[in-house]
Amino acid sequence: MLRGLIALLMTSMAVAGPSWAASWPERPVRFIVPFPAGGGVDTVARVYGAALAGLIGQEIIIDNRSGASGAIGAQAVAKAAPDGYTFLMSSPAEVMVNAIAGQPMSYDPRKDLVPVALAGETPLAIVAHPSVGARNLKDLIARAKAGQLTLSYGTPGRGSTMNFAGEALKSETGLDWQHVPYKGAAPAVNDVLGGQIQIVISGMPPLVQHIKAGKLTALAVTSSKRSPVLPDVMAVSELQGLSDFRFTNWMGVFAPQGTPQEIVDRMGQAFETAARDPDVMKRLQDAGLVPSGIRGPAFAKFLDEERARYQDVAGKTAIKSD
Repeated sequence: MLRGLIALLMTSMAVAGPSWAASWPERPVRFIVPFPAGGGVDTVARVYGAALAGLIGQEIIIDNRSGASGAIGAQAVAKAAPDGYTFLMSSPAEVMVNAIAGQPMSYDPRKDLVPVALAGETPLAIVAHPSVGARNLKDLIARAKAGQLTLSYGTPGRGSTMNFAGEALKSETGLDWQHVPYKGAAPAVNDVLGGQIQIVISGMPPLVQHIKAGKLTALAVTSSKRSPVLPDVMAVSELQGLSDFRFTNWMGVFAPQGTPQEIVDRMGQAFETAARDPDVMKRLQDAGLVPSGIRGPAFAKFLDEERARYQDVAGKTAIKSD
C-alpha cells in the first residue's frame, strides 16, 4: 500500500512538473548580480535585461547583492527556490575562482548551481591614474624595477579573476606590486579616478569611457590579442615570455539546482537569441564585451576548461581569497 502511494505521488509530480514549467514565466524574473551597480557584471545584466523581457514576456528585475567577492549574491541564488524566477548573473569569482582560491563557502557552485548560458566575455584592462606617468605595461614594469615607482593595484576583490591576473603578472615578470581588494569594480574605478590608488585591473565595461576621455591611461589588456575597442593598447601577451598569458572576465548565467530543465533550456535559448540582437551586440561591444550566448554542453565545456586554467595558476602562486 505504502509503495503504491509513493509511486502515485512520484507519477503525479512528474506529470505536474512539465505542465508547471510550460506556463513559465507568470511573473517578473529576478537576476541577482553579486556586485555593485556600475560594474561589468551589472552592465551585462542590464543590457540583456530589456531584450530578455521582450523574449520571455516578463520584466527582468536586477537585484544587486554585493560582498565576499560575489559569494553573498551567489549564495542567495544557490539557496533560492528552484522555480525559474531567480537566476545569477555571475563573474568567474563566485562560481569558480573563489573556491579555487580557498575561500570558505556555504554553497558548492558545482552542486548547487546549474549552468544556463554564457552571456559575454571581455579582456581585463590594466589602467593607471595619469599621474603614474607610464605609457604602457612594459614601461610600467621597467620603471618599477628601476625603483622609480612603488606600486599597488586594485581589483574587484581578493581571489577574483583580476587578482589572479595581477598575481600571475607578479610571478611571471617580477613586478613588485601590492594587491588592494575592493567590493566590486565600481568602487575600485572610483578610487583610481580620484587618485587614491595608482592602478586598477578590471573588466573593460566600467573603464572604456574613462580611457577614451583621457581620465585613465590604459597600460594593457589581458586577452591573447589586442582588443578592437582599444586597438592602440598592447596585450600582455606581447611581452617577452608571456605569449600564453590570457585572462578574460566572463559573465555566466546560472540557476538554482533543481530548476526544471525546460526552464533552464528556455532561458538559455532566450540568451542565445538576445546575444544576436543588433542593439544588444552594439551596446556590449561599445563597452568592450564580446556577446556569446553559448549554452548547454558548449557552456559546460567552457567552464571545465576555465576551471583547469585557474587551478594551474593557483598551484603556482600563493593567491588566497578572503
